Amino acid sequence: MSGPLSQFRICDFTGQLAGAGATKWLANLGAEVIRIEDPVRQGRWDILRGGPPYKNGERGLDNGGAFNNHNTGKFGITLNLRDDRAKEILTELIKISDAVTENFAKGVLDRWGFDYEHLRSIKPDIIYVSNCGFGHVGPYSNFKTWGPIVQAVSGLTFTNGLPGKEPAGWGYSYMDHTGGYYMAMAIMLALLHRERTGEGQWVDLACTESALSLHGPTLLDWTVNGRPTRREGFPDSNHNVWPAMAPHNIYAARGDDEWIAIASRDDADWQRLAETIAELWCSESRFDDLAGRIEHQDDLDQKITMWCRQRDKFDIQSELRDAGIPVNAVLTPQERIDVDPSTERFGLWPTVNHTAMGDVRVDGQPVHFSQTDWDVPRGGPCLGEHNVEILTSLLGFSEDEVETLAAEGVI
Repeated sequence: MSGPLSQFRICDFTGQLAGAGATKWLANLGAEVIRIEDPVRQGRWDILRGGPPYKNGERGLDNGGAFNNHNTGKFGITLNLRDDRAKEILTELIKISDAVTENFAKGVLDRWGFDYEHLRSIKPDIIYVSNCGFGHVGPYSNFKTWGPIVQAVSGLTFTNGLPGKEPAGWGYSYMDHTGGYYMAMAIMLALLHRERTGEGQWVDLACTESALSLHGPTLLDWTVNGRPTRREGFPDSNHNVWPAMAPHNIYAARGDDEWIAIASRDDADWQRLAETIAELWCSESRFDDLAGRIEHQDDLDQKITMWCRQRDKFDIQSELRDAGIPVNAVLTPQERIDVDPSTERFGLWPTVNHTAMGDVRVDGQPVHFSQTDWDVPRGGPCLGEHNVEILTSLLGFSEDEVETLAAEGVI
């Protein structure tokens, strides 16, 4: 292995994205991440294994597109932890690992006999990072969550939407993504601490509290000014309040469900936009300054929409960019990946080889390091794909012994 984290080995029980997305960062930066799955339940600790989307429509336990995407660069083994021999194998793996990572509900590893105190008895400087909905303490700690529940309980869903409308949410598990980022940071910070002090530790991450920390100005506005999020004219996810800007919105362009984002930061931006639109209403004095544009914002948005409706979103983008106005066409996922030239140049979606699916495109990482860049050496592991490799090369089993363990349902 190579990369800035190549000295670390992770014994990994994470799944979905809130956990698997975290250890994917480590794997892509060189860590040896050994993902453990259950052979009896066919790897279904992670509900994404074998689920859509599928390449060429080919279904199968090893053909799940989302699972592959979240587990690139990792090794995969299976352990039936109902069997004491499997627990012995896990114990030996922990002895040579730097961290144990999981995002099960509270208490799962405890029930298997691998609580933090037992992990410490196996390896005194082990790092144990758990990521669950409410953490391991407090009155909600026994509750189970998913990303959309976390978003609702934390208040994020409540703060998102348009005036006079019900809370909108995002339509996907935003906090699975963000929870994974927090977990990746937590793992690396704990590893850094151990490198400096020799001390391992238990890192207890609560995804709901992570979501709560994202409120920032909204919580400050309530605490200092007593202003609730849902009040006359709020929340408003399209207009900018801090700092105030107008116009600042998503406008319908020509075509079906085509949109353009336009922002006017100050009076100079507005003057350039007005000169570009060049219609009579642009010279109305009520729009000359920010206060007037905010007072008449609804009418201003309606007039800009009428202008945009007659034009292609990419033509608007080009014209306003030339005028120095902040603007961008609202891109569909396909347009962003296959049309926008910056995506290809940044290399965000590399093609990797997966044992079952062949060549597939996956998410890379949205950052590049000039000296220690990330790499995606392989696709996600098929179920138990690396049993022989890991058990023979790291734990000293012979291939015949591994074959016997598989036949007896231990792995």
